[in-house]
Amino acid sequence: MERLAPRLVGFAARMLQDLPRSDQRAKGELYVRGLLTDGARKSMQPMAERLGVDHQRLQQFITSSTWDYERVRGNVARWAVDAIGPDAYVIDDTGFPKDGTASPCVARQYSGTLGKTGNCQIGVSVQLVTDAASVAANWRLFCPASWDDTTIADPARAEAVRDRRDRAGIPDQVGHREKWRLALDMVDQMLHDWQLPARPIVADSGYGDCTLFRLGLSERDLSYVVQVDPDATAYPANAVPITATYTGRGRPPKPAYPDPPTTFKHLILAAGRARARQVTWRHGTRATPDNRQAKMRSQFVAIRIRPANRDIPRDSDGHLPEEWLIAEWPPDQPEPVKYWLSNLGPRTALKTLVQLAKIRWRIEHDYRELKTGLGIDHFEGRSFVGWHRHVTLAVLAQAFCTLLRLDPKADAPA
Repeated sequence: MERLAPRLVGFAARMLQDLPRSDQRAKGELYVRGLLTDGARKSMQPMAERLGVDHQRLQQFITSSTWDYERVRGNVARWAVDAIGPDAYVIDDTGFPKDGTASPCVARQYSGTLGKTGNCQIGVSVQLVTDAASVAANWRLFCPASWDDTTIADPARAEAVRDRRDRAGIPDQVGHREKWRLALDMVDQMLHDWQLPARPIVADSGYGDCTLFRLGLSERDLSYVVQVDPDATAYPANAVPITATYTGRGRPPKPAYPDPPTTFKHLILAAGRARARQVTWRHGTRATPDNRQAKMRSQFVAIRIRPANRDIPRDSDGHLPEEWLIAEWPPDQPEPVKYWLSNLGPRTALKTLVQLAKIRWRIEHDYRELKTGLGIDHFEGRSFVGWHRHVTLAVLAQAFCTLLRLDPKADAPA
């Protein structure tokens, strides 16, 4: 850190330039330095001890000082666009396990991090990614219904929740909102407020299975490649709605598909393994005698379909929108193992579809670095704004690590 200090000071000054006072900018750089230093815990007191400062100095900056963490995130995101040229924006969420009940928005809820239901907070993130670099630029803290007094009918319970919210400093406008809606909110902020360029959206089935999420992306003219459940239903692309003969009684019939839809899995199996093509989507790090270049490859089938459910609007002639269904079908497996939907155009190359589908691996890299190296989940404060500020400065620290990795002459953290 001593050798890298001048670079950190310059980078932090650029990212924190919108903080109104010089002492705030200095404390911000100090906090980031604490996150980057060695040490098992990155909560305030251990960091302050390693930095040789009073921990109340850090606590005041995080919990009660007046500065806008979203403007800092915007600066980091714009830097990341210029520095790494993201191929996609990846949406995901991660759990922050907690022991008590006072942390903002903590509840017993399912966490993929835990692999079960547990006492935790859930953070929803949007990462700017390529296969070589990524930055977890934008975050929201998910507010469970148990933290939203407007969802509770019992007056006494609602009052208790309001007291709880007041103690955590949760703004009135923050209520229970589904994770996919939080994701769309963040995408809107990134594109409109931060003026980032549009990029394909990538997400796992927790988001991809939500029709309203996919429709929200389409309404914003955003392309996507999202993992989906194989039991969802669709028509083949060549299916044609027909209009029954009007008998003169009642309302005239509308165009409709004559047969019921079938599952994604059935459509891929019907297309057959003969449609599968081998695709290499990137090079890994584990070479073998049979794969000296460590190629990440498998076989994939991609067909055009028309997803079908009650939420998907139809054209005036009864047609449902056409999309790609992509399935990974390894040669040693009797059936496909993963499925994705994409609204990219019909001339999109299979390799492009697969590269975007597989780019989600960067999420695990980011979460691992942010948690094991930078202490994003070590915040022990009990304020809503404090959580967001700590997370924002952890993102700034991750961006600095990315900056070092992009410089071949710099020793970067692993």
